[in-house]
Amino acid sequence: MKIAIAQINCLVGDLDGNAAKILDYAERASKEGASLLLTPELALTGYPPEDLLLREGFLQACEEALVNLAAQTSGITLVVGHPHRVAGKRYNAASVLQDGKIVATYLKHCLPNHTVFDEVRYFSTGSEPCVFELDGIKFGLNICADIWDEGVCGNHGPAEKARAAGAQVLLVLNASPYHMEKQDGRHQLVVSLARENGMAVVYANLVGGQDELVFDGNSFVMDASGKLVRELPAFEETLGFVSLENAVPQPGKIAPSLSLEASVYQALCLGVRDYVGKNGFPGVELGLSGGIDSALTLAIAVDALGAAHVHAVMMPSQFTADISLEDSQSMVETLGVRYSEIPIKPMFDAFLNSLADEFDNLPFDLTEENIQARIRGTMLMAMSNKYGTIVITTGNKSEMGVGYATLYGDMAGGFAVLKDVPKTLVYRLAKYRNTISAVIPERVITRAPSAELRPDQTDQDALPPYDILDAIMERYVEHDLCPNEIIAQGFPEADVRKVVRLIDLNEYKRRQSPVGVRITQRGFGKDRRYPITSKYKPQF
Repeated sequence: MKIAIAQINCLVGDLDGNAAKILDYAERASKEGASLLLTPELALTGYPPEDLLLREGFLQACEEALVNLAAQTSGITLVVGHPHRVAGKRYNAASVLQDGKIVATYLKHCLPNHTVFDEVRYFSTGSEPCVFELDGIKFGLNICADIWDEGVCGNHGPAEKARAAGAQVLLVLNASPYHMEKQDGRHQLVVSLARENGMAVVYANLVGGQDELVFDGNSFVMDASGKLVRELPAFEETLGFVSLENAVPQPGKIAPSLSLEASVYQALCLGVRDYVGKNGFPGVELGLSGGIDSALTLAIAVDALGAAHVHAVMMPSQFTADISLEDSQSMVETLGVRYSEIPIKPMFDAFLNSLADEFDNLPFDLTEENIQARIRGTMLMAMSNKYGTIVITTGNKSEMGVGYATLYGDMAGGFAVLKDVPKTLVYRLAKYRNTISAVIPERVITRAPSAELRPDQTDQDALPPYDILDAIMERYVEHDLCPNEIIAQGFPEADVRKVVRLIDLNEYKRRQSPVGVRITQRGFGKDRRYPITSKYKPQF
């Protein structure tokens, strides 16, 4: 028999659209001779539906959509993820649809409640296996964390229960979000699962962007020995097939693996494309500075949306270097985007004149630097209002971490493309993008980074070198190491003290920043819930 995997991009809350997409994939799969179509976790609603699940009207609409989907199913068996209610409780479920009917329903056993997951808030836990037979093969169902938390949900894990109930092949519905090197972890997990339970595993994963999350697809099949026999491409909506002979999956095409830089770049493009497209914006506004962050953001925006949907705005001041203007003009000519140049010195002078009496005899400092950034933010937001577009910000994770950004200035916008990309990775991504085609001028990559808000300014005037800053930030934010542990790994104590203090101090800024694409194991978003008001200080 032949199984089809629907690696689809679902829109949260679009029940009719998601159902129509599932039916379209089912028809295509049936024409290719497939007997069964497997969809991702909560494919009917999109993932994660979050507090929509607390609304009675939404749950009722989900139930009606599932019944309608079942009624239109014929000639192929569908396995569809959806929310489900039983006796007043909500469950994360998967149902088997055949010939107009819902013939079986599985309730997810293991509910993740860590990092970006909050399923305990919404769902109750299931406990019974679900096994059904098709074309002489017995299939068991699991949903995402059921295999990640195998053995944690009670005395026997969900896969083990399915095997004990007679399953020969395990079908796993997933909404597993991307972060760097995630696919290696999935492979290792399923290798162990397949071998321990003596079952082949068909792993169907969601693809697409949903707010700060990106789902990378990368659906795959492993045989009972843990051998990878089929893998779908990353970051692409696609329909894949695998043939079974006596419950043994037959070898098929394995998509080429991506380098770390290629996978992150594609994740960022997909995140931008889906956030802008799914929210109905006609295009984006972007403040171009001549620096590497805005250059990389511009390249991503064009690759994600097309040049016709990107407006780059250069807003030079008296502190802007000539090479910043030249490099910005060169890049927009190469990419073919609409470009505007609006000097801000007249507005900056007007602010200073208005504040002259208030600031009499006080020196030029961070105040005047922030005024420039806020003028630029105001200009971009004005264009956003006028054209109905969205402003995408250009700040990176290193800057967001230590607060090297201006509230209501360069942080003003609707989507932060590089919010979870450390500065050192920004450079790697820029170099990677130029291997596809040369769009970022070389000296943008090689010159010292600067905010250009005062004469002869560089980032390293105020911050440790970015390779040190990023390494400390990763250990403190992503791995929760104590400062003493970081120092013990060889980092200068003064740098550790400074970075840790700035990260904790600037939580209030990050809480007011726009959402952005998550590509690390812990981003500044749903992952990290740190109190703004706190007397606790890390011990050294």
